[in-house]
Amino acid sequence: MKRTARKKKKNIRLLKRMQRKLLVSFGIICVLFVFLIGRLMYIEYSQGDRYEKIVLAQQGYDSKIIPYQRGNITDSKGTVMATSVDVYNVILDCKVLNAYEDEDGVISSTIDAVTESFPEIERSVMEEKLEKNASSQYVVLAKQVSYEEMKSFSERAEEQNNDDIAANNIKGIWFEKEYKRVYPYNSLACSVLGFTTSGNVGVNGLENEYDDVLNGVNGRSYGYQNTDNDLEKTVIEATNGNTLVTTLDANIQSIVEQEILNFNMKYANESGAGSKNTAVVVMDPNSGEILAMAQYPTYDLNNPRDLSAYYTPEQLELMSEDEQLDVLNKLWRNFAVTYTYEPGSTAKPFTVACGLETGTLRGDETYVCDGGEEIAGYKIRCVNRNGHGVETIQDALSDSCNDALMQMSYAIGAKNFANFQSNFGFGQKTWIDLPGEASTANLIYDEEALESTINLATNSFGQNFNVTMVQMASAFSSLINGGELYQPHLVKRIVDDRGNTVEEIDPVVRKQTISREVSDQMKIYLRNVVANGTGATAGVDGYDIGGKTGTAQKFEEGTNKRAKGKYLVSFIGYAPQEHPEVLIYVVVDEPNVADQAHSSYAQEISHNIMQQILPYLNIDRIS
Repeated sequence: MKRTARKKKKNIRLLKRMQRKLLVSFGIICVLFVFLIGRLMYIEYSQGDRYEKIVLAQQGYDSKIIPYQRGNITDSKGTVMATSVDVYNVILDCKVLNAYEDEDGVISSTIDAVTESFPEIERSVMEEKLEKNASSQYVVLAKQVSYEEMKSFSERAEEQNNDDIAANNIKGIWFEKEYKRVYPYNSLACSVLGFTTSGNVGVNGLENEYDDVLNGVNGRSYGYQNTDNDLEKTVIEATNGNTLVTTLDANIQSIVEQEILNFNMKYANESGAGSKNTAVVVMDPNSGEILAMAQYPTYDLNNPRDLSAYYTPEQLELMSEDEQLDVLNKLWRNFAVTYTYEPGSTAKPFTVACGLETGTLRGDETYVCDGGEEIAGYKIRCVNRNGHGVETIQDALSDSCNDALMQMSYAIGAKNFANFQSNFGFGQKTWIDLPGEASTANLIYDEEALESTINLATNSFGQNFNVTMVQMASAFSSLINGGELYQPHLVKRIVDDRGNTVEEIDPVVRKQTISREVSDQMKIYLRNVVANGTGATAGVDGYDIGGKTGTAQKFEEGTNKRAKGKYLVSFIGYAPQEHPEVLIYVVVDEPNVADQAHSSYAQEISHNIMQQILPYLNIDRIS
C-alpha cells in the first residue's frame, strides 16, 4: 500500500512537471506567434507593396487604363464650345487570332471584316503584323476611330460570331476607348478657348489657364488569375474633369466675329485681310464679365496648325518649320490680352476724369485751340491743324482736341496724372483669367518723367504710353459704372461632371477710381461724343450710346520715329446712357485703306455689332 501511494505521488509530480513544461512550451509558442504576427504586420506595413508585386508578378495579370473625360467649356447659357467625345483605337490580339491558324477561314474572315470596316487599315499591313508580332496581345491597327465605326464593327462581329459557320467568326479584335477634344463651332472664340495637344495638355486660352481644373484622373481595371484560373477583376473608375461655365455669350461672340470678318472682307488686301489686326471686346461694365472677345485673323480649333486659309501650298512649301511656327504663334495669340499699343484719343476721358476728381478742373473751363502747342521747341499739333477755336471740356472730348487736353494737363500736374494712371490700372496687369497677359509696367511714364511738360502733354491725349485692350476696357468701365474698377474675367462657375457647382466665381472690385458724381459727369461728355462729335458713326438709331474715338499714329518698326500713314484706330462705347449694361471696344490696327487716320473704321464695326446685340440684350430704346 505504501509502495502504491509513493508511486502515485511520483506520477503526480511527473504529471505536474510535464504540465509545467507544456505550459512553458505553449507560452514560448505563443510568444513566437505574437512575434511572427508582429513581424508580418511590420513587413506588410513597410514592404507590403514590394512583396505584393513579387507575388502578383507570378500570376496571370490583366490591366487596362480607364481614361477620364476632360471637362467641357460652355458659354453662360450652357452652349458647349469645347467638349471631349469617345473615340476608339482598333487593337489586334495577334496571339488570339494566330491560335486559329489551323481552322479554315477565321483569320481571313477577321482580316476581311477589319479592312472593310476601316479603310485606313491595309490588308498587307495587318498580315505583316500577325506574322512579325505573333505572340503580342496589343498591336494598334488604327487610332481614334469614331463611336459609330466601332459600333458598326462590333455589331458585325457579334452577328458573324453567332453564325453557324465557324469560318465566318471574327476573333482577336478589341477596342481601346479614349477621348478626343472637339470644338463644335470650329473657330468660334478661338483666341479665348485655346486648344489641346495629345495628353490633354492645354495650349493657350482657357484650355491652358484652367488645365488642372479641366483634367481629371485616369481610372484602371486590373485583375489576377486565381488558383481556379478565373480572373478576379478590380475596377477603379476614372474621375472626370470639371466643366467651365464661362461669361461668354455664344450668340454675341458669333455676331462679333461675323462683323469682324465682314470688315476684313470689305477691305481685303491680296492676303485676304482688311487690316493687320482687328479685335473686339464686349464686356459687362458692372461686373467685369467678358461677353465676347474676338479677333482677325482666326484659326480652326479642330485643326489649329492648318495655315491653308492664309497661304497657298506653294507658299507653305517655301517656308521653313521655324517660319511656320512663328506664323502659328502669332495666329494663336490673343490680341486683346497680349498686344500693347498707344491708345490715342480713347485715353482723353481719363485725363478729364483725373482733373475733375482732383479738383484741378472745375468743369466750366474754356480753352483756345489754335492748332497745337509749342513745347520745348516742338510743335505738337491738334487733329485740326487750323484749330478748333474756343473749346469747353465737353467740346474738347467731342472734337477730340489735342490742344485743349494738353492745356488741361498743365493744370492737372505730373503728380495727379501719375497717381490716376495707376489708379485706373495703367501700367499694371488686370489679372484676367487668360495666359500671356502683357505687362505694361515699363511702357508708362512715372511721376518724375511726367515732370517734363512734353511728356505730360503727349500722355494727356494718349500718346507715348502703352496699354492692352483688357486694360482699357476695364478702366473705361469704371468711368461709366460709378467708379468701380472690376477685374475682367471669363469663368463664372466651375461644375463637376454631375452638374454640381464646385466653385462660384464672383466679380472682384479692385479699387474705386473716381466718385459717382464724376462718373455721371463723364457720361454726359461721352454721350455728346456720339451724339454731336467724332463718334457719330458708332450711333445706333433708337438707342442712347456714349463713347470715345481714338486715332494713334504708329512708330516705324524698330525706331522711335512715327511711321507715315500707319495708324491704329479705335472706338470704345457703351449703352444705355443712364445705366450702362454693355461696353464695346473695337481696335483696327492699320486698316487696309489709303488714308488710315480715321476712327470711322472702328466705329463702323461697333455700329454693326451694337445694332444687333442691343435688341438681343433687351437694352431699352429711347422713349
